[in-house]
This record gives sequence, structure tokens and C-alpha cells, in this order.
Amino acid sequence: MGKTTQILLTSSYILVGIIIIIAVLIIFKNKKKKAFAQELSDLERDKNLIISAQILAELNKVESLINNDLLKEKFNNWKERFNKIKDVDLPKITDKLINLEELFQTKNYQELKAGITDCELEITYLKTKTNFLLDEIKEITLSEEKNREAIIKLKTEYREIQNKYKTNKNDYVDVAKPLELQFENVDKLFQTFEMAMDQNAYTEVGKIVKAISNSVGNLKEVIEEAPVIIMLGKTAIPKKIEDIKLIADKLTKEGYNIEYLNIEHNVKETDKKIQDIFQRLNVLNIEDSVFELKTMLDYYDSLYFDFDKERTSRKLFEGYIRSILLKVTKLEKINNDIYRRLDDIKYSYDLEDSEVQVIENIKDELIDIRSSYDRVISMHRNHTFAYSRLNKEMEIINSKLTKTEEKLEIALKTLSSLKDDELRAKDQLDEIKDILVQAKKKSKTYKLPVIPKNYFVELNEASMAINEMVKELEKRPISIKTLNLRVDTARDLVLKVYNTINETIKTAKMAEQAIVYGNRYRPVNKEVDFGLAKAESLFLKGNFKNSLEQAIISINIIEPGIHEKLMNEYN
Repeated sequence: MGKTTQILLTSSYILVGIIIIIAVLIIFKNKKKKAFAQELSDLERDKNLIISAQILAELNKVESLINNDLLKEKFNNWKERFNKIKDVDLPKITDKLINLEELFQTKNYQELKAGITDCELEITYLKTKTNFLLDEIKEITLSEEKNREAIIKLKTEYREIQNKYKTNKNDYVDVAKPLELQFENVDKLFQTFEMAMDQNAYTEVGKIVKAISNSVGNLKEVIEEAPVIIMLGKTAIPKKIEDIKLIADKLTKEGYNIEYLNIEHNVKETDKKIQDIFQRLNVLNIEDSVFELKTMLDYYDSLYFDFDKERTSRKLFEGYIRSILLKVTKLEKINNDIYRRLDDIKYSYDLEDSEVQVIENIKDELIDIRSSYDRVISMHRNHTFAYSRLNKEMEIINSKLTKTEEKLEIALKTLSSLKDDELRAKDQLDEIKDILVQAKKKSKTYKLPVIPKNYFVELNEASMAINEMVKELEKRPISIKTLNLRVDTARDLVLKVYNTINETIKTAKMAEQAIVYGNRYRPVNKEVDFGLAKAESLFLKGNFKNSLEQAIISINIIEPGIHEKLMNEYN
């Protein structure tokens, strides 16, 4: 391919690329232009929809209904607002749309975009303003239909209330008079509604309907709740109070202190509240009455639980009187006995004051518990508090006493363990001596050519440790900590001696057996003969471990695997 051809191809590619870019830009620009054109069209449509024929129709309806100054004033206000929207606000938006069209034609898309956003907000605001005006006008034009519908529902509900009252008239004896008056008032309100509708007094009709709705709603609540209020206030609560009084008097005679319940004061307050509830009922005000009466009833029901609690507390309290006294007396006796012997115990076992301080602490705790117990008993004899309070005090004392008892048990175990450690040390001394004797006997059961030096060193150390242990046992005062240390040291050293002689004899036996076993190969192999001779020399010098290893290595020359066989037997 020639140079000229390459230049032509390159130029063609560049030209095609430029054409594609221009085409894309044109497409994008046209698309953007169409989008703005559509937005302007939508704004024009939304503007034209702001003023609808419905507003004019509704205003004409209101004009035909005017029969008083108030409605006439409202009509004039609505008409003035409508004219302002039509003659002032809409032309402003029209002017803005004309300006936007000019920006579109001159392709000033940046300002056009901001202008469209602003115009959308203006149209939305004006549309809301128009809808709000229409809703206000409809309140009058639709009031007859709406209010008629509401009145029909209220009349149905009112008749149901009247029927319930007449059917169960005996349940409303205490509130019959104010109810009859209220029924008359509601009847008059219905008549007033009809008169207002006949006179087209639509501005007053809404108020009348609201008054009827409130009255019927109140009547419904009274009809539903009055029997409950009367039953609770006249029957249930008074009976409950009488029963509570009888039980309270009986408990007082039996020695119970229940003044903290304030029954007499609460009964007086209950009477006042019930009187207030019935006074409000006479004017058909029953707000929170049922709730208040049920709260009172719940209170008197809760007193039964309080009475049962006092009876139970008395039984528990009387049980604590006996059990705590017995337990505290027993602990005082044990602790005092230890306290009297405390100096001897400290001397015998070389104890510091801090190590026996717990006995002092327990003594102080028992004194405090005894004082608290006597105080509660005095309160009981003087009838100062209720049994529930006394029982709670005893529970606290009993809890403290239990903790003190646990402390004393731990202290007793600790002190008794000192004597146990001393006796155990004496028993262990015999055991340790016996092990040492067995170790010495063991050294004589097999005639070793040489006894290792470390055996005699360990034997001497063990003997010295036993002597130190004996000296510690004979000391007065005796230190249990030191004694336990001496016991551990002596036991470890004696066991070390025993293990040393045992291991030595075991190794020597194996070495001797290996040499005897290997003697059969000495005539046939000089290397085996030399190795076994070296093993015998090591054996006679007392180097039994190395002797065993040398014998095994020598035999392994003729009999491979003998090493594992002999080592398994050794282990």
C-alpha cells in the first residue's frame, strides 16, 4: 500500500468521525428542543385548566341562595377572589409563557430551563389557590345535601338511644331528669335545623349540625355508661367498703397493726369522689367517671391481698422469732468457745493476728445481729409496725445470720484443718520412712558391682529432710505452713532415692542380660567381641546405661532388630 493511499484512508476515517459527531450533536439538540417544546405545551395546558366552568356554576348557585347579609358578604368575597385570579394572576402567567416562547425561539436554553421551573411553581400555586376557593364555595352549595345526610344518620342514632333508654328506664332512675331535659333539647335542635334549612340559612346550619352531633354523642355515652356508674357508685363499692371495714376491725382485734393502709382516710376520700361523680352525672358530665370508679374498686380489691399478706407475714415472723433466736444463740456459743481458746490456737500453730481476725469479726457480727433482733422484738411488743414490716426486718436479720454462719463454718474448717494437717504429717512421716527402707532393701536385692554416687547423695538428702520433718513436728508452737513444706520436700526426696535405685537396678539387669545374650556371637565376629568387652568394662565401672547401649549396638551387627526387642523388654 502506497503512502498516498494511507493518507487518503486516514483522511476518510477522520471525515467519517466528524460527520458522526455532528450527526449525534444534531440529534441531541433536536431531542432537547422537542423536550422544551413539550414542556411549554404542558405549561400552556395547565394554565388553561386553572379557571374551570365549575367555579362560575358554583358561584351562580350561591347567588341564587343569598337571603342574608352574611352569605352575601361571603359571595362578594369569593367573586372578588375569582376575578383577581382571572384578571390579574392568569395574565401574569400568560406573560411569562410568552417570554419563555421567545427564549425557545432564540434557543436560549439556559434561561429557558430556569424560567420553566419558575413558571411551574406559579401555576401550581395558582391551581391550589383556585381549588381552595372552589372547596369554600362548595361548602355552601353542597351544604343541604351534606347536612341532610348527616342529620339522617344522627336521627337514626338518636332514636336508638331513646329506645334503649325507654326499654331500660329502671337503670337510669338516678339520672332520669337531666336525661329527659337533654332529650327535649335535642328535639328542639332538630326543629331549629329544619327551620334553618327552610330559610336557606346555610351559614348557621353547620353550627346546628355540630351542636346536634355533640349532644347525641354525649347522650350515647351517658346511656352506655350511666348504669355502670350507678351500679359501681351505689352498690358495688359501698358493699366492698363495708366488707373491708369488717375484716379490718377483726384484724385489729387480733393484734394486727394495719394503720399504714389508711383505710379510714381512703374511705372518706372515696365518698367525696363518688358524690362528685354523681353531681357531674346530674349535668350529664361522665368524663373519666367509669375509670375513677373502677380505680376505686381495684384499690379495695387490693386490700384483700394486703390482709392476706399481713396474715402470712405474721406466721413467717413468728417462725423467725424462734429460728433466729436458736441459731444466733448456737453460733454465739460456738464462736465464744473458739474465742476463749484463740490464744492457745495462735500459739500452737504459730498464727498471726490477721489469720484469726475472722473470729473477732464474727463476734462483732453476732453482737450486731442480736441487737437488731432485740430491736425488732421490741417493735413487735409495742405494736409499732405491721407484721409485713416486721417480717421484712427479720428476713434481713436472717440473711445476715446465714452469711455469718457460713463464715463461722469456714473458720471452723480452717482451724480444724490445722490439727488434721499435723496428724496427716505424722502418718506421712511413717510412710516416707517406709519408702526409704524399701529403697535401701532394693539396693541389696541385686549385687551391683558399683553403686552410683548420686544414690548416696540423694539418700543423704532424703535422710536430712526426714530429720527436718521430725524436728518440725516436735516444735511448739508448730508452723503448719513450714510443716507442710517439710513433708512435701521429704516425700519428694525419698521418692527420688527410690526411683534412682530402682532405675539403676533395672538398667544393670538389662545390661548384664544383653552381654550374656551376645556372648554366643563373640567367637564368630571380632567386632562383636570387642564391643561386648567394652560393654563389660563399662558395667564393672558402674556405667550401666552406656554398657547396655554398647551391648545392644554390638549384637545388632549380627542380629539386626535386637535393639528394638531388648528396648521393648527394657521399657
